[in-house]
Amino acid sequence: MTDRFIEVSLVKRGIHCTAKLLDDRAPLTCAAVWDALPLSGDVYHAKYARNEIYALFPPFAETEPPLENPTVTPIPGDLCYFAFAGTELGTKSYGYDREVRPGTTVVDLALFYERNNLLLNGDVGWVPGIVWGQVVAGLEEMAQGCNDLWRSGALGESLSFRRV
Repeated sequence: MTDRFIEVSLVKRGIHCTAKLLDDRAPLTCAAVWDALPLSGDVYHAKYARNEIYALFPPFAETEPPLENPTVTPIPGDLCYFAFAGTELGTKSYGYDREVRPGTTVVDLALFYERNNLLLNGDVGWVPGIVWGQVVAGLEEMAQGCNDLWRSGALGESLSFRRV
């Protein structure tokens, strides 16, 4: 199989990076994401995992991928996939009042842009993610945009994933 690449963008800021899909390590997750592209949604900056931005989507895979290529310590440039039941994230403290409700499932596509991340949630414990992509170009500029997002806010910004 030839390598596949996607562009990850902070749309309003006009910043993007290129990531390689890790088809050899997470083939089912890569196939699910690739088939669903393009995807775009409101961007959030993590509260607990530290250096992470992400967008939430309705489930798009026929069946949720198994936990392949898992991590609880993502490194800079990792793209991670999470699936959450609405009861896991459906509290006002997370700020997802509109997107997440009990009885729903939500997919979280995340980009980690700096070191020292730990996927530990005080409510549920360890939250392993599926590493399905790795940024190969543009991470430094994206990290600057992510830091700006952290400091000045995410309102009106979108995180977009598309095929290259």
